[in-house]
Amino acid sequence: MKLAMIFPGQGSQSVGMLADLAAARPEVRATFDEASAVLGYDLWRLCSEGPEADLNATERTQPALLAAGVAAWRCWRASGGPVPAAMAGHSLGEITALVCAGSLGFADAIDVVRFRGREMQDAVPAGEGAMAAILGLDDEAVAAACAEAADGGVVVPVNFNSPGQVVIAGQAGAVERAVAACRARGAKRAVPLPVSVPSHSPLMRPAAERLRERLGPIEVASPMIRVHAFDDSFHETPDGIRDALYRQLFNPVRWAAVVRRMIADGVTHVVEAGPGKVLAGLVRRAEGGRGLNVQTIESAASLEAALAACHEEAT
Repeated sequence: MKLAMIFPGQGSQSVGMLADLAAARPEVRATFDEASAVLGYDLWRLCSEGPEADLNATERTQPALLAAGVAAWRCWRASGGPVPAAMAGHSLGEITALVCAGSLGFADAIDVVRFRGREMQDAVPAGEGAMAAILGLDDEAVAAACAEAADGGVVVPVNFNSPGQVVIAGQAGAVERAVAACRARGAKRAVPLPVSVPSHSPLMRPAAERLRERLGPIEVASPMIRVHAFDDSFHETPDGIRDALYRQLFNPVRWAAVVRRMIADGVTHVVEAGPGKVLAGLVRRAEGGRGLNVQTIESAASLEAALAACHEEAT
């Protein structure tokens, strides 16, 4: 058995997330209490009661998902879950992975992702940026459609999630044109996403520059567990980690390549720690993903199922 732990990014949040797990495991509320002390508001109450619009505000979403992923990880370890051979996270989830691998302190990371979310939202005024998921078209065709549709604007592929699933982002008008171009090239679906921050596009460069300054004085250590980076490299040195988190904001997340690397490295079990099952679905759809044992941790029952799957294989 070779285990990888993965952590979700924005889009996996929901009002009421981890409520069942919190009822069974004290680590959840304790983790959210730590985050609330940094933020100055009750993060658990926001996640439990909403309103949804407040939870979906980027500067609140990011601390909420970081806390949720760390809480699920702490539940895993406190329940006797084995230390994984590797970790990875999608976008924001990459920071969660670094916290769980011992590279970043939890309190520092909560403050950093609040700052990150605020700067991302400020970089592009609401309504001027857009993202869309393109389904059923290969990577090269999506890139060609974006290049054709840009017309002096900005639209690029930003998430290579799985074979036939690519997310594009940029200026709203350019994204709309690129969606039409992808449909003309035979995309099965082209779905605008309900976000206004064009994450991982060149429009995030100003936010990235400010994030780099913010990361400078933060204590960063080399990870105690191998952590995959967004670009299919690995996090190794403190300076390298700071640089990767800076570059991640305005470069594409190559999630499909990360999963392929895990499979090539012999990973047999994958556990998604945190709310939702988005990444678990992407792993199953990856090349070779059907042969993996894929579990999630978002409830007491799913935690027990994930533990059983790993312990059964280990024995």
